Amino acid sequence: MKVRLLLTLIPLLAAMTVHAETKTVPQTALATFGGGCFWCTEAVFERVPGVTKVVSGYAGGQVANPTYEAVCTGRTGHAEVIQIEFDPAVVGYGRLVEIFFEAHDPTTLNRQGADEGTQYRSVIFYHDEAQRRAAEAGKAAAQTRWRDPITTEISPLPAFYAAEAYHQDYFARNPNQGYCAFVIKPKVKKLQKQGVLPGK
Repeated sequence: MKVRLLLTLIPLLAAMTVHAETKTVPQTALATFGGGCFWCTEAVFERVPGVTKVVSGYAGGQVANPTYEAVCTGRTGHAEVIQIEFDPAVVGYGRLVEIFFEAHDPTTLNRQGADEGTQYRSVIFYHDEAQRRAAEAGKAAAQTRWRDPITTEISPLPAFYAAEAYHQDYFARNPNQGYCAFVIKPKVKKLQKQGVLPGK
């Protein structure tokens, strides 16, 4: 009888062990933001603790699998965006939204600095209802710091298309390229000085 009971319990105990091991696997989530040139936003979010991956790409347009050249015409409807994989146990989505609003000027419609066109619009593509609420709350909080109205679009995520390989990790691989040296590097340094990003 005891042997039969033990044989019955072994599979149950094994299943409980597997379940317990599964629960310890870290879970990640996705966030998708557009704040001007994706080289810039990528460089910012790659420095955020808890962010495990950043992919530059395109979203929000009407053409499948767009090329960089097509997006640059402004006729595909896409925005240059980054898709972030992050660990919510380390950095929450709300904090990512805060950093997003700190890292660019959300009051300039379809423009960031010298980069102009709908592809450079400020946009948050949310992945679920909780992200939509957090994005709206973050936008309202950010508005208190800006005199001009924030123009950031908040929309459900449509298809996301990864950009060409040469766009990925662009700043890290090309720190001395003109745009990187004179636009991205000063922005990163400013955010570090403000305490938005770690480092000095």
